[in-house]
Amino acid sequence: MDGRGRLAQPLKPKIKQRNAAARLSQSHAWHAQSWPVSSSGWRRLAWRWWAALLDFKAPRGAGASAAALLLLASASYGAVKGNHVPVIVGQLQDICDAAANSAGFGISEIALAGQHDVAREDILTLAGITGRSSLLFLDAAHMRARLLTNPWIAEATVLKLYPGRLRIEITERKPFALWQKDGRVALIASDGMVLESSVPRRFASLPRVVGQGAEKAAADFLELLARHPGIARLVEASVLVAERRWNLHLQGGVEVLLPESDPARALTTLADLARDRQLLTRDIVAVDLRLNDRVTVRQSNGAASVRDEALKAAADKDKKKRKGSDA
Repeated sequence: MDGRGRLAQPLKPKIKQRNAAARLSQSHAWHAQSWPVSSSGWRRLAWRWWAALLDFKAPRGAGASAAALLLLASASYGAVKGNHVPVIVGQLQDICDAAANSAGFGISEIALAGQHDVAREDILTLAGITGRSSLLFLDAAHMRARLLTNPWIAEATVLKLYPGRLRIEITERKPFALWQKDGRVALIASDGMVLESSVPRRFASLPRVVGQGAEKAAADFLELLARHPGIARLVEASVLVAERRWNLHLQGGVEVLLPESDPARALTTLADLARDRQLLTRDIVAVDLRLNDRVTVRQSNGAASVRDEALKAAADKDKKKRKGSDA
């Protein structure tokens, strides 16, 4: 018994009661998480968020920074939408160049090497060099990329020699042939690059190739043709047929049909016939070399008529001779 006359009670039942109460509270908490919150619960949650938002203290200067970012975003959008970015970039470049020139990094000397058909003024304009340009803020890689957009320039090197010297070395493509396609004639290089959409008079004597894909295949074929200068001198145009084989249009209207495979052999045969039998001096309109075992020659209409008449006269003469012998 305790001092008040009550009997002492064991501790284990109280411990069990506390454990049961804890399990009951955990069960209520689980049910509260598993089931949707009541409308009053949502109101309490919203009030807590609103109170936290009211208690939030923004850092000093956050409003000014947000306003500045908003103005910057608006200005950037307007510049992009109005296509003003190149103008802005150019103005910034001018400011930087002016500062560099004042510091002694202006371009005092420009040395060009390798140019023949491209004018000096065209090179400097394409490179973007002006009287305000500075060596310090000159982008050599960007300048080289701009130079290579000119079809005449195959390779370019840009060297910055501080404090004020600039050297530009270029390798030009050489005019190689005239390419005719869809009734238009262009000047091309050996790699097929179109140098000029119209042909300057000084290049009018270059070989002419015709047809789709002829600009790419011309280098290899004209190299074969150059092995037979007697034939090459007579060629007015080389026509690529279906991007597979070549026909030659010679002076005097003769057309030579070359095979798809081994055109070198056919050109050798043609050169031999022209030398030994004067084939190309005869009254013919076509020579077909597409078959390996034969050469087919087509005469002109006049030559065919003369040949038919000659054959007829020979037949009549032979007929009369036989009649005389029979008599």
